[in-house]
Amino acid sequence: MMLTIIDLTLLFFLVVIAIAVVRIKDLFAATMLLGIYSLLSASIFVTLDAVDVAFTEASVGAGISTILALSTLSLTARIEKGHPGPTWIPILVCAVTGLTLIYATFDMPWFGDPDAPIHQHVAPHYLEASAEEIDIPNVVTSVLASYRGFDTFGETVVVFTALVAVLLLLGGRKGEDNESNQNKDEGGAS
Repeated sequence: MMLTIIDLTLLFFLVVIAIAVVRIKDLFAATMLLGIYSLLSASIFVTLDAVDVAFTEASVGAGISTILALSTLSLTARIEKGHPGPTWIPILVCAVTGLTLIYATFDMPWFGDPDAPIHQHVAPHYLEASAEEIDIPNVVTSVLASYRGFDTFGETVVVFTALVAVLLLLGGRKGEDNESNQNKDEGGAS
């Protein structure tokens, strides 16, 4: 019962912050609110006993994403400009997507159902045999590092590639500014 109250409270705060982010025009404040949103999401993952996902959400969502957003914000204006045109189209798209996702949840097994397909397929094998097959006592580590090693490697490559792309985009702008300033200096000396 207490965990349900905590979950509902965290979900309430998530909704309030999401609405505030959409309505606020100050991009710095929106970035900070998104960092708080990620930390609250990480808290929900902790209450769901998914500590590894919570750690990833806290470090990537609240940490790296906030830093990258602030770096990008340093290259733009702080206040969002108004958007011409109707605002009901994005709301309609979000509503249809949300309703479709809610409809899709009706095919899912109940939360914690021991007869769910995920508990009948490979999970029992991982729990019973990972200590012998992999010689790693932590089941989560054995799944991520061995059974799903190629998948984990692929995810790492994707995150690394995204980081390099963002750094190149942010660094490329400084180089252009330096070249234009150098050309002005050379032109002024002639």
